[in-house]
Amino acid sequence: MRAILLVLFGVLLIGCKKKSSPKSPEIAVLVFPNKNSECTTGRDINPSTSEVEFQWMASNHTESYELRVTNLNTNITQIVSTAAISAKLPIAKGEPFSWFVRSLNTLVTETAISETWRFYNAGFQTTYAPFPAEVIFPKNGASVFKDINNEVSLEWEGADVENDIEGYELYLSPTTPPEILIASPSSNENSAKVSVTSDTTYYWKIITKDSEGNSSDSGIFTFKVI
Repeated sequence: MRAILLVLFGVLLIGCKKKSSPKSPEIAVLVFPNKNSECTTGRDINPSTSEVEFQWMASNHTESYELRVTNLNTNITQIVSTAAISAKLPIAKGEPFSWFVRSLNTLVTETAISETWRFYNAGFQTTYAPFPAEVIFPKNGASVFKDINNEVSLEWEGADVENDIEGYELYLSPTTPPEILIASPSSNENSAKVSVTSDTTYYWKIITKDSEGNSSDSGIFTFKVI
């Protein structure tokens, strides 16, 4: 009798144990193409296109990955879903691209997004324009407060394959496209304070210039001063 009770008690214990919840996928670490680099390993498809293999490290609790590659000149994004830790894509030669990987698991709704890296796919040119500046603050569409001096600090990040950025041009206005040159920061400056008015929406962009005379346009971003 005692043995039967022990067995029943064990069964009850097992039945009462909660199943462990599935874990959310973790962020994948990017491997190749390298950040802010020139990719020279593409396989030629035709004079204007080569096939590049994108690689990343496996992430925990992940069933599949979604690779997103965007041409920074055209803003066209290619998407590939795979269970592997690499994928090949045909992309234009001589163009700048950004890419990131999303980790997915069908047991949970959460996903994990990797860093975003940028690179140039090798072409026939011997020099490359800087990558379009990345906005750090304010984020596009954000609402912000001005400081005691009625100013807002704009922040961005520039990068260039050849590390020869000479400086920036900051354009800002309450109308779009922004055509008022507010500041011309040097290459080691990645922020600028600008005078603003409350309850006003502003549009801004950054032009990045290098020593070879090349330039890139960040595109237009907006923020509202509360």
